[in-house]
Amino acid sequence: MKKSLLLLALCVFMGRLGFAQQEIVNELNQKYAKYTAISDKIWQLAEPGYLEEKTSELLIAELSNAGFEVQRGVGEMKTAFVASYGSGYPTIGILAEMDALPGLSQEAVPYRKAKYVNAYGHGCGHNLFGVGSVAAAIATKNWMEKAKIKGTIRLIGTPAEEGAGGGKTYLVKEGVFKDIDAVLHWHPGDNNNASPNSSLAYRVANFSFSGLAAHASASPEKGRSALDAVEAMNYMVNLMREHISPETRIHYVIKNGGLTSNIVPDYAMVEYTIRNPTAQGLEEIWKRLMKTAEAAALGTETKMSYEILAGLYNLLPNDVLAKEMQKSLEKVGGVKYTPEETAFAEKIRLTVNSQSLAPLTEAQTVKPYTSGLLFLASTDVGDVSWVAPTAGLSTATWVTGVPAHSWQAVACNGMSIGHKGMINAAQTIALTAQNLFKDTKLIEQSKEELYQRRGSNVFEYKSLAGDRKPPLDYRK
Repeated sequence: MKKSLLLLALCVFMGRLGFAQQEIVNELNQKYAKYTAISDKIWQLAEPGYLEEKTSELLIAELSNAGFEVQRGVGEMKTAFVASYGSGYPTIGILAEMDALPGLSQEAVPYRKAKYVNAYGHGCGHNLFGVGSVAAAIATKNWMEKAKIKGTIRLIGTPAEEGAGGGKTYLVKEGVFKDIDAVLHWHPGDNNNASPNSSLAYRVANFSFSGLAAHASASPEKGRSALDAVEAMNYMVNLMREHISPETRIHYVIKNGGLTSNIVPDYAMVEYTIRNPTAQGLEEIWKRLMKTAEAAALGTETKMSYEILAGLYNLLPNDVLAKEMQKSLEKVGGVKYTPEETAFAEKIRLTVNSQSLAPLTEAQTVKPYTSGLLFLASTDVGDVSWVAPTAGLSTATWVTGVPAHSWQAVACNGMSIGHKGMINAAQTIALTAQNLFKDTKLIEQSKEELYQRRGSNVFEYKSLAGDRKPPLDYRK
């Protein structure tokens, strides 16, 4: 009787995971302590965009020791790298982010306690992102080697995702993704979700105005205020908001408004970020924004110049790949908390400004598959998705209700709640890659979907940041 029950349980288990899949899951479970230790070290380093030198070296060391060939300094970025194993078709890429955010230094405790004043912190979980992706790549490689699978697995170390970094855009320009057949990625979050979504195309630019300085009281008529020009531009843009689509976003901040109030400012600068669901729509908003800047300069008799700092495409969803990712995520499942983790979660939720927190048990579940979602933010993964079929997921590395880019997220990313979500993501990506290697028809179907979504099987990539080189000093 006991033997029959054991066999029945084994059959049910193997119905969820095959032997080859279970080997991958087991390997990543066995290396849990190793990978969490690396993620904690990167969490402590908290290096900003384009300056992730120690972080990059840690990831490269793991990949090199596992038998990957590594190309460093890709795309004129010191911390960018490409690690490859195998040869030939298909080539499956996995993205690995690694940069931290300014001003989010935090200890791994459920209350606000900075480690260092005004220092960087992993508020978006890229300490987990990079390590989880590396773990997935190594597990996939080990399976390929053992099973004698043909093809190439490639881990792309992508720096400076945050702010105006846009690291992946320069890798796309460099041609890193031209021979990759499918791209997989993930991101820390407060739930487990593999549904495909689009995002907003994005551009950031500085508008500078030059005028004439003069004594603001004795001879104001001799001056031409650059600050007046900035304010005139801002006023016109704010009037324009009534006449743009609801999904369009326009944000600005005055970065230089003059030195003192008794001198007519001869220089002022405002930074603008614009977003739209499509790259074409973004360009239309950009033209209107340029007209407000030109009009402001004309009306105040000042001179205007501008500099584009960054530009990102909207994400192109891919249902073929996303459905495979969803299947893998459902096999892996969600994150189960220990009593200690539950106590931590309950304490940190008290610090979150939210009127409708979902129950903690949501971290244990996988959200159902849904198409047609629009993520009202931007990512440089969007550029990748226009040149190769791309799919991603999020896992519950943060307590339910915790927002990204917060000290609460930093705290979760530095302890076991974050670690568990990272390993779940690694397992999901590795299982998805395994399925693609075993059934290359899925890759060809994903390419057909990409061609349909972008309207052509021939696409010439042009960065929305123009000819700009990587802004290597943007965090200095």
